Parts: sequence; C-alpha cells; structure tokens
Amino acid sequence: MSSHSKSRGKRNKKSKKEKKGPGNDSRYFSSTKKGEIAELKAELNDLSEEVVKDAVKKVIASMTVGKDVSALFADVLKRMTTQDVELKKLVYLYILTYARSSPKEVLLSVNSFTKDAQHRSPLIRALVIRTIGCIRLPDIVDYFCTPLANGLKDPDPYVRKTAAVCVAKLFDISPDSVEEHGFLKTLRSLISDHNAMVVANAVAALAEIAESTSKDVFKITPDMLNKLLSAMNECTEWGQISILDCLAKYNPTAKQAETVIERVVPRLIHANSAVAMSAVKVIIKYLDVVENNSMRTYVLREKIPNPLITILSGDKPELQYVALRNISLIVQKEKHLLDKHIRHFFCKYNDPLYVKLEKLEVMALIANNDNYEKLLMELRAYGSEVDETFVRQAIATIGRVAVKLDGAARKCMRVLLDFVKSNPGGSGEGKDRSVGYVAQCAVSVMEDIL
Repeated sequence: MSSHSKSRGKRNKKSKKEKKGPGNDSRYFSSTKKGEIAELKAELNDLSEEVVKDAVKKVIASMTVGKDVSALFADVLKRMTTQDVELKKLVYLYILTYARSSPKEVLLSVNSFTKDAQHRSPLIRALVIRTIGCIRLPDIVDYFCTPLANGLKDPDPYVRKTAAVCVAKLFDISPDSVEEHGFLKTLRSLISDHNAMVVANAVAALAEIAESTSKDVFKITPDMLNKLLSAMNECTEWGQISILDCLAKYNPTAKQAETVIERVVPRLIHANSAVAMSAVKVIIKYLDVVENNSMRTYVLREKIPNPLITILSGDKPELQYVALRNISLIVQKEKHLLDKHIRHFFCKYNDPLYVKLEKLEVMALIANNDNYEKLLMELRAYGSEVDETFVRQAIATIGRVAVKLDGAARKCMRVLLDFVKSNPGGSGEGKDRSVGYVAQCAVSVMEDIL
C-alpha cells in the first residue's frame, strides 16, 4: 500500500472518531474559517434538521466566544417552529441574546412564541414564558401578557413557578400592565398553591415588586402565614430564604410569634448558612413580642448561639465576615447573647485583616464583668502583632472595654502602661525592635480613658 493511501486511511479514521454528540460539543468552538457566516447561513436553511441543529450549535458557540452573528437572526428565527426541544432551546437562547440589538426582528417571533405557549410540553410552555420575560422590551409587553396569564393558571407547577418569577420582570418594564391584568392578585392567590416551589417563587416575586414600589403589595394574613410555614418544609433552601425574609417583615401577635419561632428554630442548624441567618433574623424580631419569658430565655441561650458560632467557625473568610457583621447587629440588641462564647471570637493567625477587625468589634460589644479578664489577656498578645492597623485597633478596643466597664478600668490601664514601657520608641532591630506607634496609641487611649 502506498504512503498516500495510508495517510488517506488515517484521515478517514480520524473523521470517524469525531462523531457528533453531546459529549463532543467542544468542536464547535474550534472553527476559525473565513466566510463562516455564509456557510452557516446555508446550513441553517438546509432541509435536514440534523444539519440545522449542528449549524445552530455553531452559531451559539460563535456567539459565546464573542463573535457577531446577528446577521443570521432571520435564518435562526425560521427554526422556531421546530418540534425538537433541544433545537428550540438553542434558538430561544440566540433570540434572547440579540433581542436588544434587533427589536424589530423579535416582533416577527411573536406568533411563534404565542403558539409555543400552548405547546403540550410544560418544558416548552415554561421556556416561552422565561424567554419573553428575559427579553425585556417594551414593544412586546402586550404580547407577553396573554401567555403569562395562562402560565400563572397552568395545570403544571413548573410552568406556574416560572410564570410567578416573570411577573416581577414584567413589573420592572411595565407596572401598569401588571396591575391592569390583575397579576398581583393572581400572585397572592399562588401563595395558597399546593406546590411549595410555586409558593416560594410567588413570595420572591411579591417581595421584589414590594421593594420597587411604595405600595403594600404583599399583605400577610393569619391564614397566609400558616400556608407559608407549611410550604417552608417542602421547598428548596432558596425558597426557604424567600419565605423567611418575608416573615421577617411581618408584625405578629404574641401567639403567632411563638408558633412561628417553634417552626423556624429547626432552620438554625441548616447546612446553608443563608437559611440559618434568615432564621436568626426572624427569631430575633419575633422574640420582642413573645410574652413567655421562659421560652425567650431558652431560645436566646440554647438555640441561637451555637448556629452563629458554627457559621463563624467555617473556613471561608468571606462567610465569616458576613456572619460577624450580622452578629454585631444582633449583640447590640441582645447584649448577653454571646458573652459566654467570647473565646470563639479570638483572632487566629491566618484570619484576614477585615475579619480580625470585625472580631475586635464584636468582642468589645460582648465584654462584661465576667469575661473581660480573658479578653484583656488576648488583647495584650495582639500588641506584638506585625500589622499596624490591627495593633492600633486592638489597643483602641482595650480603651473601649475600660470605658464600658468601670471595674475593668484599672486592669486596662495596667495593660496600656505595659505597652508604653515595652515600646518606648522606634529603635532596635530584630527581636529587640520596639515599635513607637504602639506606645503612641496606648498613651492616646489612656488619655481618652482618663
């Protein structure tokens, strides 16, 4: 066999290996041919649906890497009538991307959207509503209202929950259309839906609308409160967050507050820290109206501290910072909530500076006559740290403790005097180096105390 035949055989084998399929879609990103638009246009108008699907994938790949394929809008638009779900999703994605740059062409797709909104598949019906809701063009608002109204009453919960979110998107474009078609009333009725995810999405949509308008669009009634609590047990963690945030804005009676706290307390140990923090927010607010003092004391002492400390003990500094900011607000209201857990706020050597500063703030807030000695021992050690900002803030924290606690003032002054004696100036090298700013800061704090 000649060398030419062998090379041709290798090429044939290579082409057989490059089979089309979902696992080999990376090949669509490797094309750098000239005249590609004309070639794609021809393929998009091919009679074979497989060739068309392959062409649309190439278009999406080119669009993803930043190439301008808006010239193919009319050709891609023709393929909206396909019955292939995968191809339809790709076409919708393309339309969504270029809708703003080709608003007139998008109007040509309205009839196809309207037809697909009545498709037998709930996936397609939901896809239509989601796509139109994301296009966000005022010109298509009138065409969007009918599919959205049908989606809110669709027998399939997947379509209903998608439509609920899209009401908030429509409100952002045209609040008048939402009110004219009674979508707010329909959203409130969805809170009574038997599907928990529909309830969660309806709550999230109403909450988003409430933030952008001065009107009270979300009035929680006692009956609605029970439905929200029931839905919270079945929906996803993000649905639980939406419901908990909604409950935090409600002003309950004493009896309602006790019921809600009992139902929300299990969320304090949720794996998602956002759920746990939302639960804390609800409980802290509702405890203000609880008349049962034993319940209030039990929740504050036994239920809330450990989840907060667990979140703080995580290995992600960003999450620790958010937790510390929330804890700072909580302990300003409940001063004795974490006073027995001050050791958990001691700074670690590998904590970022912003976490250390927040820990110092919390320690100053929870310091009392029972724990200030432990705190002073820790703050004394911080005086030898390398970071100047941290050292200055640690010394300032000693001053705050002295001002806050009369019984601690004498010991705080001793610690500050030790700083002055051990750091008289800025001379010396290596281990014998003495840092002048430590003494300066200590003297300034002593002056404030006196």
